[in-house]
Amino acid sequence: MDIKDRILSRSSALFLQNGIKSVSMDDIATELGISKKTLYKWFANKDELVHAVVDTRMCENQSECIAVSAPAVDAIDEMLRLSRWADEQFTGIHPSIFHDMRKFYPSAWQLFKGHKNTFILQRIEENLRRGVAEGLFRADLDVDVLARYNLAHIDLVFDTELFPANRFSPQRVNHVLDEHFLLGIVTPRGLQQLQQYRANPSA
Repeated sequence: MDIKDRILSRSSALFLQNGIKSVSMDDIATELGISKKTLYKWFANKDELVHAVVDTRMCENQSECIAVSAPAVDAIDEMLRLSRWADEQFTGIHPSIFHDMRKFYPSAWQLFKGHKNTFILQRIEENLRRGVAEGLFRADLDVDVLARYNLAHIDLVFDTELFPANRFSPQRVNHVLDEHFLLGIVTPRGLQQLQQYRANPSA
C-alpha cells in the first residue's frame, strides 16, 4: 500500500470512529507516523482529504453492494442481504459523521448525496421492480415514491435529534425501518418467503 492509500485508509478509519470535524490533520499525521509536510504533499488541505476519503468509500461501497446482491435468489433475499450488509457498515460509525459532512465539508457532502440519489436509489428501484415481477411484492406499488421513501431512511438512521445516540444504535434503527418497509410491500406469498428466510437466516 503506497503512502496515499495509507493516508486515505487511516483517515477514513479515524473519521468513522471519531467524526470528521474532531480529527485534525495533526492527528492523521501522528497516527500515520509521518510529518505534516508529507501529508500536505498529497492533500493540500483537510477539505481535499475528506473529499478523497468519501470518493474512495463510495467506490468501495458500490462494489461491495453489487457483490452482496449478486447471490440473492429473489428480491426479498436481496433486501435482507443488503440490510445485514448495511448493519455491518453502520457498526462503529460516529453519529456525527453525516452532520459534519453536511455542515463543514460541502464538497464531500455533495459527493455522498450524488451517490445516494443515483446509485443507491437505482438499486432500490430495481429491487422493488424485481419483487413485483416475482410476485413477492404487491403489484400496485408506486415504485418511484417508495424507493425515495426507503432512501430517506438512511438520513433517519443518523438523525441524532430523532434517535439520540445514547439510546438508539444505527443498527437497531436500520433493522426496524427495513423490517417495517418490507412488511408493507410483500404479497401473501412474499410474506411466506420472508418467514422462511427468518426461520433459516443462514440459507
